Amino acid sequence: MTPSAWKNGGAGVTIRWAVVDTALGKMLLAATGKGICRLSFDEDEAALQRRFPNADIIAGGSALEQLITGAIAAIENPAHMPDLPLDVGGTAFQQAVWNELKRIPAGETRTYTDIAAAVGSPNAVRAAGSANGANNVAVLIPCHRVIRSDGSLGGFAYGLERKQALLDKERAQGRLL
Repeated sequence: MTPSAWKNGGAGVTIRWAVVDTALGKMLLAATGKGICRLSFDEDEAALQRRFPNADIIAGGSALEQLITGAIAAIENPAHMPDLPLDVGGTAFQQAVWNELKRIPAGETRTYTDIAAAVGSPNAVRAAGSANGANNVAVLIPCHRVIRSDGSLGGFAYGLERKQALLDKERAQGRLL
C-alpha cells in the first residue's frame, strides 16, 4: 500500500483475508497484491474493516494459501522463518525499528533500550516501544522478542501467554539446532 492508502484506511486497495486455526489460536491473515498487511490473533473481518474502512475487503480463498502456509510455518518453526512478502506502512523510524526486530535471532530477546540504540536513537526508548506496538504483522516482524529492561515480558497485543509461548518455542528449537 502506498503511504497515502495506509493513512486513508486502505483507500483504493483490495485486501484479501482469512482466519485459520494455529497453535496460538485463531489467526487473521490479510494481504494486498504486494504482501501481508495484517497478521493478528483473535480478530475477524469486522476488525479488519475497522482498520481499513476504505479498502475493498474480500474473503481470500486460494489466493492466500501460500501466505497462510508460510505464516503457520513461521509460528511452528520460527528458527526457519520463511521469507514472506510484507506490505506494511510506517514512518521511517517505525520501519527502522521493524527492520531491527527482524534481525533478532529466534530464541533471543532485546530490550526497548537495545532497539532504540540499534536504530541510532538511544534516547528514543518510548518511541521504539510505540513502533514495536504499531507492528501490523505479529510474528513475521517479531515484536514478541522485545522485553523490558528488568527482564519482564512487558506487553504484547495478543496476550503475554502467547508472547511467552512464542519465546519458549523459539528457545526450545534453538536448543535442538
